[in-house]
Amino acid sequence: MKKIIKYVLLDILRNRILVSYTVLLLVVSMLLLCLTDNSTKALLSLLNIVLIVLPLVSIIFSTIYYYNASAFIELLVCQPLRRTKILLSVYTGLALSLLIAFVVGVGVPLMIFDGSMTAVLLILVGMALTVIFSALAILGSVIMRDKARGIGVAILAWFYFSLLYDGLVLFLLFQFSDYPLEKPAVVMGALNPIDLGRIIVLLRLDSSAMMGYTGAVFASFFGSVGGMLTGFTLLLLWMGWPLCCALRRFNRKDL
Repeated sequence: MKKIIKYVLLDILRNRILVSYTVLLLVVSMLLLCLTDNSTKALLSLLNIVLIVLPLVSIIFSTIYYYNASAFIELLVCQPLRRTKILLSVYTGLALSLLIAFVVGVGVPLMIFDGSMTAVLLILVGMALTVIFSALAILGSVIMRDKARGIGVAILAWFYFSLLYDGLVLFLLFQFSDYPLEKPAVVMGALNPIDLGRIIVLLRLDSSAMMGYTGAVFASFFGSVGGMLTGFTLLLLWMGWPLCCALRRFNRKDL
């Protein structure tokens, strides 16, 4: 298992796309942190990048890599290795490489130029979203045999969580505005990892204007600290269930 992880990790770290992604994150982070006088504004700008760019790159890159490595995975399946270990090794190497890119591109500049608790939370949220969307990519790739369909599903998943979901939540809240919606709003917030990441950081910044309805409900229900702990607990669940579903499907799949 360690050998597979090492091979996948070294293979991806040499990838030009990942190197370009790391450099781009590093340049943008340095510019925002160096050229902005207000650290809160810089953190909010980086938060927007983390919430939009990070899930997109993670899910698309992971999906493409899985399909490109399908022959390698089939070769491993022919060996006396458990399928669970094979998929876990590929996923671990993939997630680690994306985590390294994020930490180098965003984490290091944040700790050098800011170093606040909010910066630490932003790094943790970015790492969690990287792991989650890599797991979602693996799940979609295991389910879909065709590469084009798999990439299409990955893009649709990102579009749904990043853009469409908030619109649907607002529509439902508007349609049922005559009813008490505090508890349903908490549930709806928990069903979107990007929304959870945004709420966690904004609770720390105490930026109520940008929290939205679900963030305000989280704050009123759990308080700032309780809301952040609840958010991270839900993010941990989001890290686990796509990977568990992918492992079950992969073990039964006829390659």
